[in-house]
Amino acid sequence: MPASKCIVLAERPTKDIDPARTFRQETREVGDPGEGEVLVKVMWLSLDPAMRGWLNDKRSYLPPVQIGETMRSGGLGVVAKAGEGVKLAVGDAVQCTPGWTEYAVLKAASCTKIILPPGTQVLDYLNTLGSPGMTAYFGLKDVGKLKAGEKLLVSGAAGAVGSLVCQLGVSMGAQVYAIAGQQEKCEWLEKELGVVKGLNYKAPDFRQQLKSIGYIDVYFDNVGGEILDMVLLQLNMHARIPFCGSISGYNGKPRPLQNYPNIIAMRATLQGFIVFDYAKQYEAARKELAEGLSSGAIKRKFHIVEGLEKCPEAVTMLFSGGNTGKLVVKVADVDETQARL
Repeated sequence: MPASKCIVLAERPTKDIDPARTFRQETREVGDPGEGEVLVKVMWLSLDPAMRGWLNDKRSYLPPVQIGETMRSGGLGVVAKAGEGVKLAVGDAVQCTPGWTEYAVLKAASCTKIILPPGTQVLDYLNTLGSPGMTAYFGLKDVGKLKAGEKLLVSGAAGAVGSLVCQLGVSMGAQVYAIAGQQEKCEWLEKELGVVKGLNYKAPDFRQQLKSIGYIDVYFDNVGGEILDMVLLQLNMHARIPFCGSISGYNGKPRPLQNYPNIIAMRATLQGFIVFDYAKQYEAARKELAEGLSSGAIKRKFHIVEGLEKCPEAVTMLFSGGNTGKLVVKVADVDETQARL
């Protein structure tokens, strides 16, 4: 069986991730898959802001990654060997959670065989057809309950989830405004994704720009902190806030909210959600999103980093604004795997 390079958690960060201290690389032997298991060769890994929370030793929707444990990560791979009693076959491409490693033995039930709908590509299963897409879809439609003609504001709008929320909002007939941290990102959101205006939160006049858009019906929040506090003062009556993430506070102590009484005054709803709760509805959402990809109505953008060893450094880009679109790491050449898609 192959030896596998992997990257494990070496030390829990108290603030920012330090690639050289937080993680270390090891080589481990990989055993044969047992009954109901498969050996997966990893092709691609997904890097997501939620990873920062998994490094904290505290209660959450998933248990924390343990010291010495392979860093948790979603990904795409190819079945290299199948144990007894599984329906997957050698060569099947799968969506899975292998972690930062070259090979992983996984329960077959936790792996989803990839069957590409027309007009899609394998990486879409880490983006539009994967967790980011499901998060955007259900967060906006089920939690946000967006309606045509309403005003939608999206923070973290140039990221994987935010950029899809913007596109779904436009397609649903909403007036969409987007917050990002670079002028180039704001221009991309306007010219490519069709938002009414991109707001650069680093601009000196950001507060004035935000006030100029008026009252907001739905605020899809990926960042929390000071920007959320500002937006609370601009809520329309019965506004909804799908609270998807609070990336502004992931590397330190979250900033307390001051303007929360306006939630009461505006009879607004602020609701946190976890995408896994919608797992039974993924298939229907994927069908709709795949049609959008095929027609060109939904655009995708990937920021690709090559090499498993680059994961610790690359993940910090999520917190510095270094990526536009979905951040992924290429671990193995897709052509070499001869995957059946």
